[in-house]
Amino acid sequence: MTAFASSADDAAAACRKVMHLTRPYAVCSFDPAASDIRIFHRGHDGRPYGGFENLSRDLRQEGEYLEFAMNGGMYEADLSSVGLLITDGVERKPIDRSKSWGNFYLKPNGVFFLQGDRAGVMETEAYVATGIKPDFATQSGPMLVIDGTLHPAFLPQSDSLQIRNGVGVARDGMAVFAISLEPVRFHDFATLFRDQLDCANALFLDGSISSLFAPSMKRYDNAHPMGPIIAVTKKAPGQ
Repeated sequence: MTAFASSADDAAAACRKVMHLTRPYAVCSFDPAASDIRIFHRGHDGRPYGGFENLSRDLRQEGEYLEFAMNGGMYEADLSSVGLLITDGVERKPIDRSKSWGNFYLKPNGVFFLQGDRAGVMETEAYVATGIKPDFATQSGPMLVIDGTLHPAFLPQSDSLQIRNGVGVARDGMAVFAISLEPVRFHDFATLFRDQLDCANALFLDGSISSLFAPSMKRYDNAHPMGPIIAVTKKAPGQ
């Protein structure tokens, strides 16, 4: 029997398959004012969760279960976040504004954050300029869409095809999570958020390790280690 506890009805209402430019995606949308969206990293034992199963174990001890989960940003060899990480209002790692190589540093990069009953995605320098103090935040990169414009480095005919996952915030305030079900290029993934999911701002989370927990889609990924995890939780019946 699986170690995960979940509600198939809740997940089915939130998640769906979307076709975009002939490629399939899993898309899950949640209202941050009505859903308990959080970012998790370390468990009760002080160690990084590393995957959905360990997170689900700790939640069960608290009378909760996973409704949805996705890897939530890039990480170092010890599973610590590469850039900014805020959980429960506490900054666990500071924002990274430096220059280096790799997708994280393909500027502009950005931040996904949760503050009260709203979610946001913002380019890193814009985020810093606001001075906001969110409850949860994770930094990643590159940005996919910035105020309705695609990241300038994306090429429509690029031959770099990978499984990719990311997050955006739709114009109606919904937090929208997507993962490609086949390898796709950055450009096409970004246009999914802008043109089909109505997200003026969207952020790339990761590539080959992209993982999803979505019961209605029969996705219980746990093959890759991961750092931060974005999850939607529910109270177990009777709690």
